[in-house]
Amino acid sequence: MRSKQTIGLAAALAVAGWCASTAISAAEPTPPGPPPGPAPGPTATIEGSGTYAVGTDITPGTYSSAGPVEGKVCYWKRTNGEEIVDNAMSKKQQVVKIEASDTSFKTSDCQQWQRIDDCLPGCAPAGASPAEILGQLGRIVLTNPGPPAG
Repeated sequence: MRSKQTIGLAAALAVAGWCASTAISAAEPTPPGPPPGPAPGPTATIEGSGTYAVGTDITPGTYSSAGPVEGKVCYWKRTNGEEIVDNAMSKKQQVVKIEASDTSFKTSDCQQWQRIDDCLPGCAPAGASPAEILGQLGRIVLTNPGPPAG
């Protein structure tokens, strides 16, 4: 009698083991998590078109772009909440100072932006000289003189 009980018990254990191994082999492997280390922080390079959060995605500072991507017009916009602080559209090299008080910076169809605050001479994109940049600013002021004096 014991041998029948032993065979029955062995058969039950074998079936239970087979069911358990089937369940284990059918389970999906867990993908590995991200490598340990600090979370990525803001960068001093703006790669392409998009809206970037100041202080989260990008660091405040003065940035330069060589201008639009080929056949396009470079557009950028600084905002503080819903308010547009400054913006421009151009086919020339651009320089913009993104303030810590800005909440976002939007760029469309511009070449890569590089922070130039601490760069050595020659690290900014080639193009406009300081005199040319001042000339551009003068043209902007002269074409937008504001309300007439009254």
